[in-house]
Amino acid sequence: MIGVAYPKGGVGKSTLATNLAGFLVRQGHAVMLGDADRQQSARMWLGLRPTHLPVIAGWELDADRLAKPPRGTTHVVLDTPAGLHGKKLDEVMKIADRVLLPLQPSIFDIYATRDFLDALLARRKSERVDVAVVGNRVREGTIAAEQLAAFLAKLGVPVLGHLRDTQNYIHLAARGLTLWDVAPSRVEKDLEQWAPLTRWALAS
Repeated sequence: MIGVAYPKGGVGKSTLATNLAGFLVRQGHAVMLGDADRQQSARMWLGLRPTHLPVIAGWELDADRLAKPPRGTTHVVLDTPAGLHGKKLDEVMKIADRVLLPLQPSIFDIYATRDFLDALLARRKSERVDVAVVGNRVREGTIAAEQLAAFLAKLGVPVLGHLRDTQNYIHLAARGLTLWDVAPSRVEKDLEQWAPLTRWALAS
């Protein structure tokens, strides 16, 4: 199970979760997408997904606890809620094999990351659980991007690159699509930026 987690909302967790699920299902895997966030953005996105595309199953989550996904599922992506902590964080980390943190080039987000990352590392079920970070909505050449790069260099966990700030994600999400559901020429730069993430998601 891949959990997409961050202590604050609005950092792009649902965008990452839906596109990860879209990539994995295009690789021929039986994929489930769980949505533990109050806004239910990932669940809404599933409802928009065209029926002719590879099916991503929804994962119905109990309000009070996270059950294991049903048999036959090969990959699960979980969009976690903002403010993830305490018992709910423990439950996620009991079943997570990988955790991805999206981090925006904002000084407020940067300062919120260190303590949350320490909590993730302390609660994972074993050291084999991979925790990685990706810069999200990054505008290259800005002071904010430079500050983010300097912070990421000190984290001590894998950094899977930066994803640019583009309307492609907004337009695709509105139609229940991912980067892998349209002609590669339309999203070529974004697919290049996703290459480290996809390798990480498939690594054994």
